Amino acid sequence: MDSGFSSFDPNGAPGDGDESRGPRLREISLRMMVPNIITALAICAGLTGIRLAFEQRFELAVAMLLLAALLDAVDGRAARLLKSSSKFGAQMDSLADIVNFGVAPALVLYAYLLDHVQSFGWIAAMIYAIAAGLRLARFNVMEDRNVKASWQTDYFVGIPAPGGAILVLLPVYLGFLGIQPGVVFAYVASVYTLLIAFLLVSRLPVYSGKSLGQRIRRDLVFPLMLVIVLYVALLMTYTWETMTASTVLYLISLPFGARAWSKRYGAQKQAEEAEQAIDPS
Repeated sequence: MDSGFSSFDPNGAPGDGDESRGPRLREISLRMMVPNIITALAICAGLTGIRLAFEQRFELAVAMLLLAALLDAVDGRAARLLKSSSKFGAQMDSLADIVNFGVAPALVLYAYLLDHVQSFGWIAAMIYAIAAGLRLARFNVMEDRNVKASWQTDYFVGIPAPGGAILVLLPVYLGFLGIQPGVVFAYVASVYTLLIAFLLVSRLPVYSGKSLGQRIRRDLVFPLMLVIVLYVALLMTYTWETMTASTVLYLISLPFGARAWSKRYGAQKQAEEAEQAIDPS
């Protein structure tokens, strides 16, 4: 009597000789898991930062967000180095970025300062988090587009989400340096938060520096190493002073990056017009 069920197979096959049986589960190497583990650790750091902010341990909370930004920079490079990039990893990384660079900074900033102005501060924090999500969604869509010129890969459209998270925490750095949280400071910080949200979703060309890491002249290797060591030493010794200075310098550099993009784009358009004039077909 046919029961309507296939015979049990411990290997996952519906039955012996059944051609319609599904594929067996294949093994995944540890090499493929490493980038996803780093991404999961970044999410843990971001969520821990939120918890520490609720516990009024703000310096550790910001440190956790900076750690999340560091891990975010590492996981993509680890995936390329280990040749373990995957669609799953890309989607997981994007979702992690929404938590680490959208929700977590907004909540930490609100818990530290913006709650002094209540609803206005909450609206500013909420708009920033939404802007970060929109920025990440646009980045995912634009990755599938063909780039007309190779130099355009050196620029982001709007400030990147990790950069936005570091920038939006500037009022917190200033608070750690001695500025007392108050209503006036909270209003200024709320307006500043809205400005960073606008820069996230803007069409502003922002220099990414990707081409700088490809080739380095031999005579610049040791000076560059010394500069990196000096910056790390300053960051470990004078953490909030260094973060404040880095944030201000990054903001100052934005107009210069946009100007450089405009010049290169103008030169490209002139070259295309000259080529069309020579060969109208």
